[in-house]
Amino acid sequence: MSDPAGDGDAGEAPEADDDAAIDALLATYDLKDERRTGWQIRGVAEPETVAAHSWGVAYLVLALGDRLAADLAPDEPVEPLLDEALRLAVVHDAAEAATGDVATRADPAAASATPDPAEKEAAERAAMADLAGPLPDRVRAAWEAYEARETPAARLVKECDLIDLCLQALAYERADQYDPAAGEPDAFAAYDDLDEFFATAEPRLRTDAGRTLVARIRERYEAAKGDSDAGADGDGATDAGGEKDPGDRS
Repeated sequence: MSDPAGDGDAGEAPEADDDAAIDALLATYDLKDERRTGWQIRGVAEPETVAAHSWGVAYLVLALGDRLAADLAPDEPVEPLLDEALRLAVVHDAAEAATGDVATRADPAAASATPDPAEKEAAERAAMADLAGPLPDRVRAAWEAYEARETPAARLVKECDLIDLCLQALAYERADQYDPAAGEPDAFAAYDDLDEFFATAEPRLRTDAGRTLVARIRERYEAAKGDSDAGADGDGATDAGGEKDPGDRS
């Protein structure tokens, strides 16, 4: 953002460039407050933000990446692949700072609210042109690479994205942190509790390691649902431990 030639006529350019970059960064920082809509629809109290989800995906790349890479790119060196994946993970949902978070739904009740994929892609690409325009090319390039899913790093990030969704569902179930009546009950026809999030994620997993992990996460999720049901009263009230009766969970 400086004039390498020291041209005196460029004296105002760095300030203008800096202002554009700062504006773009501030716009993207909206992700720190942008709530994930899928959880809101289901009535999760104070759900995670998009930025929190992106951190979770990046952390899973670091923590689980070697296991997933063994399936996705068994002949590639792991560390460079994970370094690339971390870049993609950080920026993979950046466009949502402008477009908002649009939940991927498996429930047929949401069919009319599901956006056209081509329109969604066009909106996000236009958003990134603005958000990343004043920033180094590597920012938009990382986002484009993730969207294309043509590299092992991009596919690894997507695998972590899906695992993160299931882990978060388990976390919310264990914390008894949602009430469907506080969300949009009419948006759910085929799934109870947080089951739809597993139905959304499981068919899209690409690796044996990912499927094994999510299967175990789902087992623990089902056990947590059972613990909640067993601890509830029979009349729709909460018990002494604060657990909801299954009648409260449409």
